[in-house]
Amino acid sequence: MSDTRTAPESETESDPGPATESPESPEAPQRSSLRGLLRLWPYVRPVRIRWGSAAVVAIVASCLSLVFPLVLKWIVDGPVADRDPGGVWLGAAALLVLGIVEAALFGFRRWLVARPLAGVEAQLRADLYRHVQRLPVAFHDKWASGQVLSRGTTDLMLIRMFLAFPLTFLIVNGTTILAGFAILLAQDWSLGLVLLVPVVPLMILLSVFEAKYALVARKAQDQVGDLTTVVEESVLGIRIIKGFGRHKAQSQAFRELSQELRGTELLKARLLAGIWAMITFIPEAAIGAALVLGTIQVADGGLSAGTLVAFLSTALALRWPVESIGFLLAMTQEAATATERFFEVMDAEEEAEDAPASSTPSVRDGLRFEGVEFRYPDAEPDSVPLLQHIDLHIRPGETLALVGATGSGKTTLTALVPRLHEATGGRITLDGRDITAMPRAELRELVSVAFEEPTLFSASVGENVLMGAGKEAGDAELRRALSVAQADFVHRLPEGADTQVGEQGLSLSGGQRQRLALARAVVGEPQFLVLDDPLSALDVHTEALVEAALRRVLEDTTALVVAHRPSTVLLADRVALLSGGRITAVGTHQELLRDSAEYAWLMSGERTHEGADA
Repeated sequence: MSDTRTAPESETESDPGPATESPESPEAPQRSSLRGLLRLWPYVRPVRIRWGSAAVVAIVASCLSLVFPLVLKWIVDGPVADRDPGGVWLGAAALLVLGIVEAALFGFRRWLVARPLAGVEAQLRADLYRHVQRLPVAFHDKWASGQVLSRGTTDLMLIRMFLAFPLTFLIVNGTTILAGFAILLAQDWSLGLVLLVPVVPLMILLSVFEAKYALVARKAQDQVGDLTTVVEESVLGIRIIKGFGRHKAQSQAFRELSQELRGTELLKARLLAGIWAMITFIPEAAIGAALVLGTIQVADGGLSAGTLVAFLSTALALRWPVESIGFLLAMTQEAATATERFFEVMDAEEEAEDAPASSTPSVRDGLRFEGVEFRYPDAEPDSVPLLQHIDLHIRPGETLALVGATGSGKTTLTALVPRLHEATGGRITLDGRDITAMPRAELRELVSVAFEEPTLFSASVGENVLMGAGKEAGDAELRRALSVAQADFVHRLPEGADTQVGEQGLSLSGGQRQRLALARAVVGEPQFLVLDDPLSALDVHTEALVEAALRRVLEDTTALVVAHRPSTVLLADRVALLSGGRITAVGTHQELLRDSAEYAWLMSGERTHEGADA
């Protein structure tokens, strides 16, 4: 009887690889925030005219607020002093018109930047996704998926917000402050100097704040990535969590990470509150001192009341541009950190450039490994390679079974054929052509793979299977592949091959997912087939049916099959034993049973004296 949806999941055995980790660098030397943000220029350049126009509009709107005090001065020194109600109404009307124009200009600025900056974010996200698809498998082995996800979501949102608001208003507010102080000094230079006194201590405080906030912002964004990883793993591994009753432990782990992030966010809030308090108190104290001195000058007749009102109104109009500097710098630091994290991924080296298509005719030579060696990219240069001096020839149309103990390097060896990993020594040829001299697209059309742990996407059954075929493949190829993989259960699904399998295909049993992955491998009728223990999750009856159908497929292809059970080995013409990173024996199943104690032990599952010695 075939496996059902309630069939237990199969255990995955894979070669030891580099531990998954997420690069965190809060303690690393801080790069220049400005230099990092300038790397965004290629994305901003296409919208620079609209963004620049929006900045000019915002500057004009902000500087209009400095005209209000001048109107007030005219009202106080003119119509009010002359007791002219008509002049007062005229001044009020002027203030109303200025307010309406200012509001309209700020609304226009928002309209100018909304669409182009949303386009910038979309382009950043598209480039990140495209680049991630081109990165080698070693990158994905090393990086936690949550760290990559957070860079493609939270970090890009912070960058868009920075381009839309902090970047614009750092320029706008800076211009407004300069214009405002010019007006203050023109009105009364002595009172203007009083307001300039806080500039030096404020610059020192802002410099210290920027350095501290940059470290905390980086730490918080890395913790968001870690939290995203935990959530993703918990969702994908929900069956394991429930099956072992580990929901409390997982909740505790999540709570601890959340508390760490909460502590970091509170530290950010304390830093921001401190700088906000300082940049509010110091200018307020200076305005208070100017008010006292100005009142004395008015009383002495050295200053008109209208001038004092205009001076204080201008100073108060500058409060917002000055006070906003703190959180604008905070948002800028978060954007700089987000930019740095974005380019950490974008700077990762893609797979080596494809070789140009070769016109050299190939010969029917099958699949060859010639002195192949492999060590993981982050392994020590003088460490022993995981695979050493692999010499193997799979003749055209031949099926070779690869057998070895867990961790011997079988999966890694199969991953070298489609160049999921790059061999660090020797070479691999397909029909006499070095795979490194072939465009990857051509190589992966010739070689089809099925892994022990099947991966399905949130799409229909048919779409998942036809991923392994060219664009011209249709229903006939789909039905043939499903028949070979004994995946006729598809026709009993609610919508047949159009049934959505859901994320990771978890609505199906392990055996059903494995059969769909096998169907995906054979649907394109590849010349070379690499199967990594593709039948491990099947019951013995279904396995026998699949093997019978698969045997017909293997007659027309050159295949390398990782096998753990004698039934799978019997599909092969010959068997290679991988031990200690080397091919130690090659022959038929019967020959190796007779001549290799280690092979006999692996096939029997019994720890004989000879097997233990091996």
